[in-house]
Amino acid sequence: MLDWLALPMVALLAGLLALTPLGCQVLRRGVVFIDLAVAQAATAAVIWIHWGVELESFWWDQLAASAGALGVSLAIAGMTRRWPSQREALIGLLYVATACSAILGASSHPHGKEKLMQLLAADVLWVNTSSVLALVLCAAVITLLRQTRSFEQDTVFYVSFALATSLAVPAMGLFLVFSCLIAPALWIERGHGHWTVCLSA
Repeated sequence: MLDWLALPMVALLAGLLALTPLGCQVLRRGVVFIDLAVAQAATAAVIWIHWGVELESFWWDQLAASAGALGVSLAIAGMTRRWPSQREALIGLLYVATACSAILGASSHPHGKEKLMQLLAADVLWVNTSSVLALVLCAAVITLLRQTRSFEQDTVFYVSFALATSLAVPAMGLFLVFSCLIAPALWIERGHGHWTVCLSA
Protein backbone atom coordinates (compact mmCIF):
# COMPACT_ATOMS: atom_id res chain seq x y z
CA MET A 1 0.00 0.00 0.00
CA LEU A 2 2.94 2.32 0.64
CA ASP A 3 4.75 1.42 -2.59
CA TRP A 4 4.08 4.90 -3.94
CA LEU A 5 6.39 6.29 -1.22
CA ALA A 6 9.38 4.31 -2.48
CA LEU A 7 10.46 6.79 -5.17
CA PRO A 8 10.08 9.88 -2.94
CA MET A 9 12.05 8.21 -0.15
CA VAL A 10 14.85 7.19 -2.52
CA ALA A 11 14.89 10.73 -3.97
CA LEU A 12 15.20 12.28 -0.50
CA LEU A 13 17.94 9.87 0.57
CA ALA A 14 19.90 10.36 -2.65
CA GLY A 15 19.44 14.12 -2.34
CA LEU A 16 20.83 14.09 1.21
CA LEU A 17 23.78 11.91 0.21
CA ALA A 18 24.63 14.23 -2.67
CA LEU A 19 23.94 17.59 -1.01
CA THR A 20 25.25 17.16 2.55
CA PRO A 21 28.98 16.95 1.63
CA LEU A 22 28.48 19.92 -0.69
CA GLY A 23 26.70 21.81 2.09
CA CYS A 24 29.68 21.31 4.39
CA GLN A 25 31.92 22.77 1.68
CA VAL A 26 29.50 25.69 1.22
CA LEU A 27 29.72 26.60 4.91
CA ARG A 28 33.50 26.28 4.99
CA ARG A 29 33.90 28.45 1.91
CA GLY A 30 31.42 31.07 3.14
CA VAL A 31 29.20 30.96 0.04
CA VAL A 32 25.92 30.10 1.71
CA PHE A 33 23.67 31.66 -0.92
CA ILE A 34 25.33 29.94 -3.88
CA ASP A 35 22.48 27.43 -3.94
CA LEU A 36 19.85 30.10 -4.52
CA ALA A 37 21.78 31.72 -7.37
CA VAL A 38 22.72 28.44 -9.07
CA ALA A 39 19.23 26.97 -8.69
CA GLN A 40 17.65 30.13 -10.09
CA ALA A 41 20.04 29.97 -13.05
CA ALA A 42 18.99 26.37 -13.68
CA THR A 43 15.33 27.39 -13.45
CA ALA A 44 15.78 30.30 -15.84
CA ALA A 45 17.60 28.09 -18.35
CA VAL A 46 14.78 25.52 -18.33
CA ILE A 47 12.13 28.19 -18.81
CA TRP A 48 13.99 29.82 -21.69
CA ILE A 49 14.64 26.48 -23.43
CA HIS A 50 10.86 25.92 -23.35
CA TRP A 51 10.41 29.36 -24.90
CA GLY A 52 12.56 28.25 -27.85
CA VAL A 53 11.72 24.54 -28.06
CA GLU A 54 8.11 23.41 -27.65
CA LEU A 55 8.98 19.97 -26.33
CA GLU A 56 8.28 18.34 -22.96
CA SER A 57 11.38 16.26 -22.30
CA PHE A 58 13.19 15.41 -19.08
CA TRP A 59 16.52 15.33 -20.91
CA TRP A 60 16.02 18.74 -22.58
CA ASP A 61 15.13 20.21 -19.19
CA GLN A 62 18.11 18.55 -17.53
CA LEU A 63 20.56 19.68 -20.20
CA ALA A 64 19.34 23.27 -19.96
CA ALA A 65 19.35 23.22 -16.14
CA SER A 66 22.89 21.82 -16.02
CA ALA A 67 24.17 24.39 -18.52
CA GLY A 68 22.61 27.30 -16.63
CA ALA A 69 23.79 26.05 -13.24
CA LEU A 70 27.31 25.36 -14.49
CA GLY A 71 27.67 28.80 -16.05
CA VAL A 72 26.65 30.65 -12.88
CA SER A 73 28.60 28.32 -10.59
CA LEU A 74 31.82 28.93 -12.51
CA ALA A 75 31.09 32.68 -12.52
CA ILE A 76 30.79 32.53 -8.73
CA ALA A 77 34.06 30.61 -8.53
CA GLY A 78 35.79 33.39 -10.46
CA MET A 79 34.22 36.16 -8.37
CA THR A 80 35.12 34.54 -5.05
CA ARG A 81 38.75 34.30 -6.13
CA ARG A 82 38.92 37.89 -7.38
CA TRP A 83 36.71 39.62 -4.77
CA PRO A 84 36.62 37.29 -1.74
CA SER A 85 35.41 39.90 0.76
CA GLN A 86 32.40 40.81 -1.42
CA ARG A 87 31.50 37.27 -2.47
CA GLU A 88 28.11 37.04 -0.70
CA ALA A 89 26.99 40.42 -2.02
CA LEU A 90 27.99 39.43 -5.56
CA ILE A 91 26.23 36.07 -5.24
CA GLY A 92 23.13 37.98 -4.12
CA LEU A 93 23.29 40.16 -7.22
CA LEU A 94 23.63 37.07 -9.41
CA TYR A 95 20.60 35.59 -7.69
CA VAL A 96 18.55 38.71 -8.46
CA ALA A 97 19.71 38.70 -12.08
CA THR A 98 18.84 35.02 -12.61
CA ALA A 99 15.51 35.39 -10.79
CA CYS A 100 14.61 38.33 -13.06
CA SER A 101 15.58 36.25 -16.07
CA ALA A 102 13.35 33.39 -14.89
CA ILE A 103 10.39 35.74 -14.32
CA LEU A 104 10.90 37.40 -17.72
CA GLY A 105 11.01 34.00 -19.40
CA ALA A 106 7.92 32.83 -17.53
CA SER A 107 5.96 35.90 -18.61
CA SER A 108 6.94 35.30 -22.24
CA HIS A 109 5.67 31.70 -22.37
CA PRO A 110 2.02 30.56 -22.16
CA HIS A 111 2.84 27.94 -19.51
CA GLY A 112 5.87 29.71 -18.09
CA LYS A 113 4.37 30.57 -14.71
CA GLU A 114 3.33 26.97 -14.10
CA LYS A 115 6.80 25.77 -15.06
CA LEU A 116 8.42 28.33 -12.76
CA MET A 117 6.30 27.23 -9.79
CA GLN A 118 6.96 23.59 -10.59
CA LEU A 119 10.72 24.14 -10.47
CA LEU A 120 10.72 26.33 -7.37
CA ALA A 121 8.42 24.15 -5.29
CA ALA A 122 8.54 20.72 -6.92
CA ASP A 123 6.45 18.08 -5.15
CA VAL A 124 8.88 15.29 -4.29
CA LEU A 125 5.92 12.98 -3.63
CA TRP A 126 5.31 12.86 -7.39
CA VAL A 127 8.93 12.63 -8.52
CA ASN A 128 9.48 10.55 -11.66
CA THR A 129 11.80 7.59 -12.14
CA SER A 130 14.23 9.44 -14.43
CA SER A 131 14.81 12.17 -11.84
CA VAL A 132 15.37 9.60 -9.09
CA LEU A 133 17.86 7.60 -11.15
CA ALA A 134 19.76 10.79 -12.01
CA LEU A 135 19.89 11.74 -8.32
CA VAL A 136 21.11 8.28 -7.29
CA LEU A 137 23.89 8.43 -9.88
CA CYS A 138 24.81 11.93 -8.70
CA ALA A 139 24.94 10.77 -5.05
CA ALA A 140 27.23 7.88 -6.03
CA VAL A 141 29.61 10.21 -7.88
CA ILE A 142 29.71 12.74 -5.00
CA THR A 143 30.33 9.91 -2.52
CA LEU A 144 33.30 8.72 -4.58
CA LEU A 145 34.64 12.25 -5.12
CA ARG A 146 34.62 13.17 -1.45
CA GLN A 147 36.95 10.27 -0.74
CA THR A 148 39.62 12.06 -2.78
CA ARG A 149 41.55 15.28 -2.19
CA SER A 150 40.28 16.67 -5.47
CA PHE A 151 36.93 17.36 -3.78
CA GLU A 152 38.58 20.28 -1.97
CA GLN A 153 39.64 21.89 -5.25
CA ASP A 154 37.63 24.87 -6.46
CA THR A 155 36.90 23.58 -9.96
CA VAL A 156 35.79 20.14 -8.77
CA PHE A 157 33.59 21.63 -6.05
CA TYR A 158 31.87 24.24 -8.23
CA VAL A 159 31.26 21.82 -11.12
CA SER A 160 29.97 19.14 -8.73
CA PHE A 161 27.77 21.68 -6.98
CA ALA A 162 26.26 22.92 -10.24
CA LEU A 163 25.47 19.46 -11.55
CA ALA A 164 24.10 18.18 -8.23
CA THR A 165 21.87 21.24 -7.82
CA SER A 166 20.58 21.07 -11.37
CA LEU A 167 19.61 17.43 -10.81
CA ALA A 168 18.09 17.96 -7.37
CA VAL A 169 15.97 21.06 -8.03
CA PRO A 170 13.61 19.49 -10.65
CA ALA A 171 13.06 16.50 -8.37
CA MET A 172 12.84 18.20 -4.97
CA GLY A 173 12.27 21.91 -5.60
CA LEU A 174 14.47 24.86 -4.65
CA PHE A 175 13.25 25.16 -1.06
CA LEU A 176 13.77 21.50 -0.13
CA VAL A 177 17.17 21.45 -1.86
CA PHE A 178 18.33 24.47 0.13
CA SER A 179 17.16 22.81 3.36
CA CYS A 180 18.90 19.51 2.54
CA LEU A 181 22.06 21.40 1.63
CA ILE A 182 22.34 23.66 4.68
CA ALA A 183 20.50 21.99 7.60
CA PRO A 184 22.56 18.75 7.79
CA ALA A 185 25.77 20.71 7.19
CA LEU A 186 24.95 23.02 10.12
CA TRP A 187 24.21 19.98 12.28
CA ILE A 188 27.61 18.51 11.42
CA GLU A 189 29.47 21.81 11.84
CA ARG A 190 28.04 22.14 15.36
CA GLY A 191 29.60 18.80 16.24
CA HIS A 192 26.44 16.71 16.26
CA GLY A 193 27.50 13.55 14.45
CA HIS A 194 24.69 10.98 14.63
CA TRP A 195 24.00 9.36 11.25
CA THR A 196 24.88 12.50 9.27
CA VAL A 197 28.55 12.21 10.24
CA CYS A 198 29.05 9.66 7.49
CA LEU A 199 27.88 12.25 4.96
CA SER A 200 30.32 14.99 5.90
CA ALA A 201 33.10 15.93 3.53
